[in-house]
Amino acid sequence: METRQLFGRKQIYTDVETITAENVVEVLRKALSDHTVNQGEIQYLWDYYRGKTPILSKTKEIRENINHKICVNRANEIVTFKRGYGFGEPIQYISRGTKDDLSDEIAELNEQMFLAGKQAEDSALAEWLYVCGLGMRMALPGRDADEPVHVYTLDPRYSFVVRYNGLGEPVVMGVKTIIRQDGHTRLHSVYTKDMYFEIENEAIVKAEPHVLGMVPIFEYPANRARLGAFEVALPLLDALNEVESNRLDDVEQFVNSFLALLGGTIDEETAKKLNEYKMLCLPEGVDAKYLSAALQQNDIQVLSDNLYSAVLTICGIPNRNGGSSTSDTGSAVIMRDGWESAEAQMKSVELEFKRSEKEFLRLVLRILQDMTGLKLDLRNVEIKFSRRNYDNLQTKSQVLISMLNNPRVHPQLAFVHSGLFLDPESAYLQSKEWWESNEQKEAEEMDKYVKSLGDDDAESVPED
Repeated sequence: METRQLFGRKQIYTDVETITAENVVEVLRKALSDHTVNQGEIQYLWDYYRGKTPILSKTKEIRENINHKICVNRANEIVTFKRGYGFGEPIQYISRGTKDDLSDEIAELNEQMFLAGKQAEDSALAEWLYVCGLGMRMALPGRDADEPVHVYTLDPRYSFVVRYNGLGEPVVMGVKTIIRQDGHTRLHSVYTKDMYFEIENEAIVKAEPHVLGMVPIFEYPANRARLGAFEVALPLLDALNEVESNRLDDVEQFVNSFLALLGGTIDEETAKKLNEYKMLCLPEGVDAKYLSAALQQNDIQVLSDNLYSAVLTICGIPNRNGGSSTSDTGSAVIMRDGWESAEAQMKSVELEFKRSEKEFLRLVLRILQDMTGLKLDLRNVEIKFSRRNYDNLQTKSQVLISMLNNPRVHPQLAFVHSGLFLDPESAYLQSKEWWESNEQKEAEEMDKYVKSLGDDDAESVPED
């Protein structure tokens, strides 16, 4: 069994600053040579995630008939946890600053993303992000104001962006490859900031301008090295599979041990009777015993636990040992069981994700402005990751109350920074509407009460 070590995806560059019809084919040809390397590695990681691991090619030279191939799919466990932990709840957009007049615009943006099914696309993007360290997304205008924008998650095996090898490394070209039904012919859809090309067999078959003003394909790296969530632990994962497979081989080999006769022999007829009656009568001076050398299962379990613990530590996954202390505080349990490490790694992914999400938002806001008239600037939008953190609810509630009771703190900041709500923008708007409605009802009831009194009694009613 051969263990393969990978070191992240390669970023694709070009020395051409402006892509035109004259150079697009040449730039694409050079970019495809780099992308082919990434494509092979992504395919390997995707297969590994699905359970197609090197253990399936395991061979044995002795007793070849006993050869178990057990895949303990920890890679799937790692990706599933990180995907659910970081992207299980919708990514929300909230307003930066305290301008109340932006709340309705922000709510409209979130509504449009809900209609575009962005939550499901975020989850699909996160799956690729954690499998191969790279996710690809595309945004295009819709048909009308009822469906103004479409959001797509692209397969990174068949899509990539090319960056200019200069200051800032701007994206100059985005590529989406379509494989024809014959399995061989490939059509490359190429987007630049103002042109769309279709290239087949290194020839331009279609060229037309577009009005988006930027490349509508965006890459989302998990980190600067573009490493997948379990990629750094591939040797350990392969070792786990090998340990479990050999462990089961050992059990079966022990059960099917060879019977050795010391000082004698048996004929074929006696061997058949032994197999039938499970008894063997031996003459004096002849001994029989099984040839076996079973592994110490306790030692193997220690090795397996050690490998698994190392995988969890490296990949930032909380363990399930639960500890033995009953006096630990909530914070101590979080630190001991690895939740702090999981949160730290998730925050690093958030920073890279937000960098790409801002470019995506830049195009989305432009499309929505043209299609629906939404007037919202990118500088007024903050990207909010929502995770169901039920720890320290009492503390978060106290923070919210304290900030709301402070006249120098805007109420919207209290909702955002308390960490109590998955969607603080929506919670703020709903609470504001409810409070204003109650204030209006109280004012109306007070007016009715005052009108029901005489002039002399009304003067005695306090204004506040």
